[in-house]
Amino acid sequence: MPRGEYAQGFSRRTGYGLVIPVINEGARFMDQLRGMHAAGIMNLTDVIIADGGSTDGTTDHDALATLGVRALIVKRDSGRLSAQLRMGYAYAMQEGYEGVLTIDGNGKDSVESVADFVAALDQGYDYVQASRFIAGGRAENTPPVRLLAIRLVHAPLISLAARHWFTDTTQGYRAYSRRYLLDPRVRPFRRIFDSYELLAYLSARCTRIGLRATEIPTTRAYPAKGPVPTKISHVRGNATLIRILLQTLRGAYNPPATPRS
Repeated sequence: MPRGEYAQGFSRRTGYGLVIPVINEGARFMDQLRGMHAAGIMNLTDVIIADGGSTDGTTDHDALATLGVRALIVKRDSGRLSAQLRMGYAYAMQEGYEGVLTIDGNGKDSVESVADFVAALDQGYDYVQASRFIAGGRAENTPPVRLLAIRLVHAPLISLAARHWFTDTTQGYRAYSRRYLLDPRVRPFRRIFDSYELLAYLSARCTRIGLRATEIPTTRAYPAKGPVPTKISHVRGNATLIRILLQTLRGAYNPPATPRS
């Protein structure tokens, strides 16, 4: 696991952990937490912040605790988003949660949909993916280039790798069962998952090993004006994503098969 600092408040209260990866999200993150607190999300899930090393003061543990956050994990190691998620998911598994949800910390996603993720996990699904493109979902101000990339490149390639049709595979708003994350055919806590590999891999692996996946409708809203909140730079980031998609498609992230005795 990546090295990190762990600050925990109360003991586990719910069956599911909600991991929020952040790095310098500023007011968007705090507004999102306030909205989640007001909507009662902290009664449905225990919130775990996986911080990539923010310097903007928004991940002060005491401030987070007043908003109902259970734990703050600060990465003190190399790696980007996948390293943050590995830390958050490993913590959730060690704490005995039956599943893990993830939502970005930049305020783009419909926090009220957390209840639908919890319901889907309760119904026995192992991977639950948010989608703005299915009935009941809504996309607001999505940049046209990004929209085309999702619909024409990312979703088709992930669906091909998964042998299951998904419509909105770039979204980090999702959930996984404990059974899926701890399945020896998955092994998501390997160091190979360092930047953005883990999201693509977990999107494709679930149905390939015979577990259950579904999509639920959500809203993803980009700001009408100003910079677009994103963890990915335009040129280098897009090239990295293409490489990750192709690696996922050819099974490069799959764990080695266990030899038969």
